[in-house]
Amino acid sequence: MSVNPADATVWGVLYGTDTMRATVGEAALLQRMLDVEAALARAQAGLGIVPEEAARAITEAARADRLDLPKLAAATRNTGYPVVGLVKQLGALAGEEAARWTHWGATTQDILDTALVLALRDAFALIRQDLEATIAALAARAREHRDTVMAGRTHLQHALPVTFGYKCAVWLAPLINARETLDALLPRLLRVQFGGAVGTLASLGEQGPAVAEALARELDLAVPEIPWHVARDTVTEAVCWCGILCGALSKTATDVMLLMQTEVAEVFEPHEAGRGGSSTMPQKRNPIACEYVLAQARGVHALVPQVMSAMALDHERGTGPWQAEPLAIPQALLLTHGALDQARQIAAGMTVDAARMRRNLDATGGAIMAEAVMMGLAPKLGRGAAHDAVHHACDLALAERIPLAQALSRDESVLKELSAEEITRITDPSSYLGSAGLFVDRVLERAERSGAASSWLGESGDLSARELRPAG
Repeated sequence: MSVNPADATVWGVLYGTDTMRATVGEAALLQRMLDVEAALARAQAGLGIVPEEAARAITEAARADRLDLPKLAAATRNTGYPVVGLVKQLGALAGEEAARWTHWGATTQDILDTALVLALRDAFALIRQDLEATIAALAARAREHRDTVMAGRTHLQHALPVTFGYKCAVWLAPLINARETLDALLPRLLRVQFGGAVGTLASLGEQGPAVAEALARELDLAVPEIPWHVARDTVTEAVCWCGILCGALSKTATDVMLLMQTEVAEVFEPHEAGRGGSSTMPQKRNPIACEYVLAQARGVHALVPQVMSAMALDHERGTGPWQAEPLAIPQALLLTHGALDQARQIAAGMTVDAARMRRNLDATGGAIMAEAVMMGLAPKLGRGAAHDAVHHACDLALAERIPLAQALSRDESVLKELSAEEITRITDPSSYLGSAGLFVDRVLERAERSGAASSWLGESGDLSARELRPAG
């Protein structure tokens, strides 16, 4: 029955992850809605609003596996939301007396939004764990290859020498940014939604704020300064964060895919028998993980504007925009985790061919060092004359297929300023890496410092909300 490949039995193994499907799938969301209803009953029992026996009965009955899903689907089709039918079934399961107290003072969107926040908390715990693993893997690669010289490329052409460690650090830095941005986002995101019909909690009189605070304690969420029924900024920010993360992962996947080309062959995805193979060409080793990072990232990027457009809600309850969120948010989380899972595997298991990097670096006979030679000659000849001399040497080296150093040695104006030893030194790629090593060290130091400062993951790997609740 699945239409979306990410939710299909066969195609689904290529998109998303089973753990995220279990976290944001329909069964999980229904259970979280029941969790909110049960927590609301307990919170109100603690305040003397709901009888203790009713709260216990509601909590014991709040199990998604006891729901009649076809009956709930029929009720949902009729009302436009699953909450009415769910509350009715919950009341029937809890018993006649408890049924009187279910959903007391709440509105449909209170339940749906708070359940969404619980799902987001669990989803970001999963994403955060794989983000940490990817950061650690890229940091290890950057440290290992800090001084592994390779060709830097601009417009897909050899430009100047860099190191593979530098390239890994460029991939790593945005992921550190993403970790820090997530830490800043979570206190705004992990907040209970409880406002009643229009957000004023009028049905609970003066006890409304106390119920909201008690509900937040039950669910380990923070309390917002005002109900956010029609203020979707934090939910939207969460999906935008996914989009930015996926953009960063796309950069890494694109680079690795290009480095895997037969003519380059400097870096490869992790390989196992049959992976990335072709039905007709036995020699193929396709960049399959990179391809699915890119595919899933593009899927997330297509969903970002859908969620952003849902912010235009009318008055105190939206008539259409908000209803588009369920089409986008779970799918964005699923695809983000899928892209990150593939990127983590690439980062942890990539094969680096330093010897091939060196051969490719030398393939132009030292032409990649043209700028270095020009900058070395400029103080002696003047920049214009130095540029002309090196340009002429490059043309000669290309025409006669000789190394740049040999072509420079034929130019009397160059030989007057540089000895043969100096020409050899100045055309050595490892002599022209600028501050690449320093930049790698800075990123690695920040990765460690940022990781140590991050406090949202507890020992169990769960996102902690207790620290997020405002004081008082």
